[in-house]
Amino acid sequence: MKLYFCGHDYKYAVEQMLLTLFPQERPEYPEGKPQGDRMEVKLSRGDKFTTATCTVCLNGKISHGRGSVKNTVCTDELETARQCQHIIKDAIYRAAVAAGHERPVWGSLTGVRPGKLMSPFLEQGMSDREAVKEFISEYDVSPERAQLCLDTSKETVKLEKELQEKDICLYIGIPFCPTRCAYCSFVSQSVEKSMKLIPPFFEALKQEVRAVAEQVEKLGLRVISIYMGGGTPTTLSASQIDELCSLLEECFDLSSLREYTVEAGRPDTITEAKLKALKAHGVDRLSVNPQTMSDKVLETIGRRHSAQDIISALELVRQTGDFAVNMDLIAGLPDDNVQSFNETIDKVLALDPENITVHTLALKKGSRLMLEGSDIPGAAEVGRMLDIAMEKLRGAGYQPYYLYRQKFMSGGFENVGWTKKGFNNIYNICIMEELCSIIAMGGGGSTKLIRHDGGMNIRLTAPKYPQEYINGIDKTCKDKEKIAEFYSAIKHKEE
Repeated sequence: MKLYFCGHDYKYAVEQMLLTLFPQERPEYPEGKPQGDRMEVKLSRGDKFTTATCTVCLNGKISHGRGSVKNTVCTDELETARQCQHIIKDAIYRAAVAAGHERPVWGSLTGVRPGKLMSPFLEQGMSDREAVKEFISEYDVSPERAQLCLDTSKETVKLEKELQEKDICLYIGIPFCPTRCAYCSFVSQSVEKSMKLIPPFFEALKQEVRAVAEQVEKLGLRVISIYMGGGTPTTLSASQIDELCSLLEECFDLSSLREYTVEAGRPDTITEAKLKALKAHGVDRLSVNPQTMSDKVLETIGRRHSAQDIISALELVRQTGDFAVNMDLIAGLPDDNVQSFNETIDKVLALDPENITVHTLALKKGSRLMLEGSDIPGAAEVGRMLDIAMEKLRGAGYQPYYLYRQKFMSGGFENVGWTKKGFNNIYNICIMEELCSIIAMGGGGSTKLIRHDGGMNIRLTAPKYPQEYINGIDKTCKDKEKIAEFYSAIKHKEE
């Protein structure tokens, strides 16, 4: 679609809305007078209000939308930019709805973390009812999604009050899997083709662990959560798991640790020896991730196990240790439908895990689904799947505790973590709501250093592919020195 701007250059905000509301369109920036199918977005500042207007012309039909904000709200440069982008998005959204676009369940919201917009209402002292009403009014979100956001935001606010200034989470990324799933763009090669890379990767990881530990100790940071993800960490052997966990205990003070999570996502990687090694080192949370309990869908997405294998793996987990178990599901997988997804929910509920995470399929560049093309359920069908999950999980006593969205999700929906009472995963809330710094090690590890004083957060990202990670380990370790620089800058500002 042809895009024309007047009075601003908020290109990213406009493109976000374009891709959300008109995913089949791609942005074009022609010169000259506006003509043809197009979107015109204007921004103007008056004496009391700053106003955004949008005109959408599609197939000869012209529609308009408008958004405005009081100038007194625009207190500084950053807040002015935030408010201007908000009203621009609002104007585009209103123009799209006027053009006949079906109202998305998340209304005009495009961001990853809708809870960041709900939490301030709660912190202002609004009642639950008032917060939901304000959220719906401001962003045109459906009542069901507003309630979902309220529930998860309350958990965020609760955890935020418990955290101390120097609390951090550690993440360890193990970028190997038995096979590559059709929807995955992360791992370049399955472990069957890259077994030879595990030993040198492991040596590089140990080097990075020591580099991070040096910074954490020097700064007096407090480790409250460890999350080992990937990939599939249990692709490692029992002896490698034992060695890695021993190294973490040796290098870090874990006396304040509140949880220790490991993704054992693929049942074909779970053995009694590995589980005993994890339990011996205090791991108390495991993910056993079926994604689906349909053998047909499992085969389609490239998993080399059956639904019964998942059940057997979970039985072994229960027999071996007192682990809190999470099970991941994905709505919108190829060859799935409402009936088979409904059956998956029932089968997983019967297994009684402490946590169930319901993801919406995200169409990722580089995944086999995108490269080869595949028939996947449409937005309406995915929406019905998620509605079923929400209804059944609430009915079974699970409550939503964290929530996030991604680009290119089927139907523009969401991912939600559901939990039994008392089994919230601290790491998931912290990383999704940016409550504390996450210091990452391993392939694809993304360190995010969080400031709560209005300053800029910082990211440090390691190469995600094993060979690149191995080759670049010296630079990755050197980058970790920026952690000290980050915290020193905060201390200097306070003084």
